[in-house]
Amino acid sequence: MTALNSVLTLFALAPQPQPGTQNTAPAWTSIVPFILLFVVMYLLLILPQQRKAKQHAAMLKSLKTGDRVITTSGIIGVVVSIRDNHVTLRSEDTKLELLKSSIQDITERKA
Repeated sequence: MTALNSVLTLFALAPQPQPGTQNTAPAWTSIVPFILLFVVMYLLLILPQQRKAKQHAAMLKSLKTGDRVITTSGIIGVVVSIRDNHVTLRSEDTKLELLKSSIQDITERKA
């Protein structure tokens, strides 16, 4: 309880503002931190993700029959055929039909 009394005493002893004077900061100074936070979030999170998505789309466009690929689920196979949104892979003796977007990386290009 004594801590609360000392805090209240400090507030009571604080200098009172003079009538007619204004000690408030301009309104734009309260908006600046939010703008800076948005810029930092954009640069650190959104921009790298957009770059990665563009690189992935370019990689999928360059996909050709015979390329050795890795899927997002970890399956390694060779591209047998490519249709609009589907890719047929051959992995050992198994043929799999997958969505094109599930291709994570191309490990070997067909020469």
